[in-house]
Amino acid sequence: MAKDYPAHDFGIQSDGKTLNSRSIQAAIDYISTHGGGRLVFSAGSYVSGTIYLKSNVTLHLESGASILGSNNPFDYIKDPAVNWQSLIFSIKQENIGITGPGMINGRGFTTAINALSNVHRGIFKDALKYDRIQEGNRPQNIYFRECKNIVIKDITLKDPASWNQTYDQCQNLLVDNITVDSKSYWNNDGVDIVDCKDVIVRNSYFDVADDAICLKSHDVNALCENILVENCTARSSANGLKFGTASRGGFRNVTVKNLTIFDTYRSAITFAAVDGGFVENIVVDGVKSINTGNVIFLRIGDRWTKGKKPYMKNVVIKNVYAEVPLNKADAGYNYEGPIEDLPRNISPASIVGLPNYKIENVTIENVEIVYPGAGDPFYAKRGLTSKELDSIPEMPIAYPEFSQFKELPAWGFYLRHAKNITFNNVVFKAKKTDYRPAIVTDDVEDSKFINVKVVEPKAEHKKQIFLYNSKNTKIQ
Repeated sequence: MAKDYPAHDFGIQSDGKTLNSRSIQAAIDYISTHGGGRLVFSAGSYVSGTIYLKSNVTLHLESGASILGSNNPFDYIKDPAVNWQSLIFSIKQENIGITGPGMINGRGFTTAINALSNVHRGIFKDALKYDRIQEGNRPQNIYFRECKNIVIKDITLKDPASWNQTYDQCQNLLVDNITVDSKSYWNNDGVDIVDCKDVIVRNSYFDVADDAICLKSHDVNALCENILVENCTARSSANGLKFGTASRGGFRNVTVKNLTIFDTYRSAITFAAVDGGFVENIVVDGVKSINTGNVIFLRIGDRWTKGKKPYMKNVVIKNVYAEVPLNKADAGYNYEGPIEDLPRNISPASIVGLPNYKIENVTIENVEIVYPGAGDPFYAKRGLTSKELDSIPEMPIAYPEFSQFKELPAWGFYLRHAKNITFNNVVFKAKKTDYRPAIVTDDVEDSKFINVKVVEPKAEHKKQIFLYNSKNTKIQ
C-alpha cells in the first residue's frame, strides 16, 4: 500500500498566506522518487502557484483542506508543451491522482483581473480580445497532458481563471464524484477531455460559465475514444454535453447515460464535426433537460478541414425528456451567455450537415420535448416556400451553435443534408400555437417517422411534418 506523507512534514503552510509552490513541488518530487504515495493536506488553506504532479503521486485533500491559487499572475508557469498556464500540471506521467473531500480553488476572478491590470500597465503583453486576457495566459486548475492511469475523485474544483480541468491525450482516466463550481470568469468550462482514450466521468456535478462536459479533438492524428459519461448533472451558461468545437481528429465510441441538464443557455446535447474530423458510434441514453435553450444540435461544418472529409454517423439519442423555456435559461447566473442576434423565435432541435457532407444514421427514440411555442411571423419569419427554405445559409465556416441560422422554419425539429434518420416514438408539445410546423426536412434521404406525435393548441388541421427536397421518407 502506498505511503501517506503529511504536507506539514515538508514545511507546507496552511495559513492561507504563505506561497507554498516550492515546498509542495519538493514534496511531490520526493514522494515520486521514493516509491510513490499520497501527499496529504489536512484542514487548512494552502496557497500555491504552478506545481507539477509526478508519477505515482496522489494529492489527497482531507475535509476542510483547500489548495488556493495564488492571485499573483507571475506565480504561474506557461508550459511550452501545451502553451497554457495551470495551477496543477502533469506532463507524461502515470499513476497520478487528486482525491479527497477537500477543494482546489483557483480564485480565478482576482487572478484574471490582476493579469488584465498588468497588460493595461504594459507589464505583460496580450491581445486582449473582448478586453480579456487570452485563455492560455490565465491559469486553469488542472492540465494533464499525455498521462496514464489518472484518478480524480471526490474533490471540489472551484473558480479557475481560465478553463477548469483539461486532460489532453491521456489514457485510462477516471473522474468520479467531483463537484465543479466554475463560473468566476470567462471560459470557465467544467471538464475538457481532449483526444483521450478509455475515460469514465461519472457521479459528478457541474455548475459552470462555459461548456460543462466538453470533448475536444485538437490533433489531426488523434481522437477521443471509448468514453463513458454517466450519472452526471450539469448547469451551464453555454452547453451541457458538447463535443466537436475543436474536431481535427475525431470522436468514436462515446456512451452517455443518465444525464441531467438544467438552467443551461445553449444546447443540452451538441455534437459537431467542423474541422475535418469525424463523429461516430455515439449513444446517449437517458437525459432530463429542464430550462435549456435548446435540446439537440448535430452539425457538420467545414472550418479548417484542409482536405479532410468530415463525417458524422451512427448516433443514437434515446430516452429524453426536455423542456425549452421562452425566456433566457441562464438569466441571473455569473457570466451568463450573450444576448443572441435578433429577431428570431425559439429555435428547434436540429440535425444540419452540408450538401457534400451529410449526417448519416441517426436515431432519435423515446423523446419528448416541450416547447413554449408562440412563434410569431410578424416578429421573425421563415416560411415554407422554396425561396425561403433555400435562403437558409449553409454557414460552413461559422462557429457551431444551434442559433447560428437565426430563424428556422420548424418549431420542433429541423433536418437538413442528412441520410438514414429515424424518429421513433417522439413527442413534440407546444404550449402555444406556433406559425411553423413541428418538423421540416430539407435534402434528407431515407428518413422514417414512426409514432411521432405533435401536440399544439389550435392546430388540429395543420400539417406538422413538411418535406422539402427530400426523398424516401416514411411516415407511420
